[in-house]
Amino acid sequence: MPKSKNDKSQIATLPAVVVRVERGEAQGQEMRFTETFNIGRHESCQLRLNDDGISRNHVEVAFEGGRWWIRDLMSTNGTYIDGAKITRVPLSRPTRIELGAEGPALFLDLGTVTDLTKQHAPPPPDLSLTQYAQHYLGDQAPKPADTQMRRLHEAFRHVQKKQKRRYLAIIAVVFLLFLGAGGYAWYQRDKSQNQQVLAREIFYNMKALELEISRLDREVALAGNSNIVAARRNRAKLNELNRNYDFFIDELGLYRKKMSEEEKIIFRLARKFGECEVDMPPDFVQEVRYYIDQWRASDRLAEAIRRAGQNGYTARIAQKMLEQSLPPQFFYLALQESDFNVNTCGPKTRFGIAKGMWQFIPATAQQYNLQTGPLADVRQPDPRDDRHDFEKSTAAAARYLKFIYDTDAQASGLLVMASYNWGEERVIKRIKQMPQNPRERNFWRLLQDYRRDLPQETYDYVFKIFSAAVIGENPELFGFDFTNPLAPIMNAIDQNAGN
Repeated sequence: MPKSKNDKSQIATLPAVVVRVERGEAQGQEMRFTETFNIGRHESCQLRLNDDGISRNHVEVAFEGGRWWIRDLMSTNGTYIDGAKITRVPLSRPTRIELGAEGPALFLDLGTVTDLTKQHAPPPPDLSLTQYAQHYLGDQAPKPADTQMRRLHEAFRHVQKKQKRRYLAIIAVVFLLFLGAGGYAWYQRDKSQNQQVLAREIFYNMKALELEISRLDREVALAGNSNIVAARRNRAKLNELNRNYDFFIDELGLYRKKMSEEEKIIFRLARKFGECEVDMPPDFVQEVRYYIDQWRASDRLAEAIRRAGQNGYTARIAQKMLEQSLPPQFFYLALQESDFNVNTCGPKTRFGIAKGMWQFIPATAQQYNLQTGPLADVRQPDPRDDRHDFEKSTAAAARYLKFIYDTDAQASGLLVMASYNWGEERVIKRIKQMPQNPRERNFWRLLQDYRRDLPQETYDYVFKIFSAAVIGENPELFGFDFTNPLAPIMNAIDQNAGN
């Protein structure tokens, strides 16, 4: 409830965090923070440490949901409390953390600052984002086509029609949907932080809806054609929600005005591949730029794009991905697998020899109705092997990628790539140890929880595909002498959407 004008005693307090370096080059240094801060080697970190083994952005300490949290930012050497590696823990008592198993040690304690107003008070516990998200997307959540789906759809249409001068009204509408009547009062906290919280909640709710619609699509396929119209209607609604979410993010200004065009492409492409841009790891943009530089060092990307275009592969691959409701940018996965060469044969492995543009091993090929030829055990092309047939293998690859996307990967496109490269025996085992929801099972969390276990080959594989896709969005911007290979089909999609 709002505070009475005459009640001057109800002054909210916000805990501050006092950090003291107990071990390391900066031993004895002490700082006090009242806002979210990062610890690491990068100059943007509020607490900068130059010790060996410290990542550029190693740890974030953030005030969320009425309390402080310590979150490891997918650092190389990890963050430890009492000898145990942590990912995200609340700071509720004096805590000693180690940056790396034998790295610098910091002591974190809580203090209070009393010169803040009621707007910094934590949200009421019975109106938490988590509870309302569960209400809309839990086991008893309404199906995408019913009243709540329509309300979400209508709310986003409302967002699209409003102008910047009515931001507060727009946010109030969305908050009424997700948080109930008490949500607007909670919005009075820090505006920037709440925008990110809101964007994060909407994003993961939409991913959950996407998975639910995919489940319904599979049921329709099994039941026959009687509900195809309804299934297509649900998918069209979801596509419109995604377009309106993009507009919503732009209008809220989460893409900073000073952000370079290269950064904007990276953020937006992460979104297309099903990763939440708000949760993007601090080092991700820098890593992508590193792999872009690697592509610049050779002619491989340009030559592969030229080959795909000359053979008519580009539009067909994109179309097959779109038929499975996948981003057409999965086109670049075939580039990494084979440079768009249908005759590619991999080395001998205990799983057999991978063949074709999509490098199917024999077992997976047969699972997706591709016939292996009599030369399956010989490392040479075989015209009687369906894996070398562009049309058949591409259709099978799209179905296989869709299966991973809808099930184990939980709508995370980058997790799909990691799984496709790493193999079910290894990556799926680790993925299944993660909670089965888009918020906690995605590529960001795989890096955070299993970076040490992730082979460098797989790490490179994902970043090479993603960075190639980034370049492909605007090759000239990145210094390449070809045009966006997917532009014609994307332009056609945009025109159809506008009609």
